[in-house]
Amino acid sequence: MPAPLQPLSNELIISALNAREFAHFVDEDGDVGGNWQGCLIYFFRLGKNHEIFQVRSMTQVAFSTDDVPQLYAFCNAWNHDRLWPKAYVHTGDDGVVRVVGEVGADFEHGVTPAQLDQVMICGIATGIELAEAVAALK
Repeated sequence: MPAPLQPLSNELIISALNAREFAHFVDEDGDVGGNWQGCLIYFFRLGKNHEIFQVRSMTQVAFSTDDVPQLYAFCNAWNHDRLWPKAYVHTGDDGVVRVVGEVGADFEHGVTPAQLDQVMICGIATGIELAEAVAALK
């Protein structure tokens, strides 16, 4: 018999991380995150009812606004050739430019621990791949 669906919650996310013995933290905003091979990864619950699970990879290599055209080309090629993570260019308020990756899933009707684990692992593994590819651009 399949596992029952559960509402997406930070407790469920933390349980999935603990099941894999992954180090993680909860920041001052209540967001869950961790660091894998130098890649900062957050696990967000978005949407009207916090039913959308998003694994967001924050690559650590900083670029300048002069690099934006090259980064746009990189992200377009990445998104064309790969399903995950969706990559985009983000310019912070301080002018620092980074590439960010996202894997998302809609769990409006609930999620099993196995489903959550699968999306979580997909986001972490492909986020690390993106971070490594971005680092090679420097």
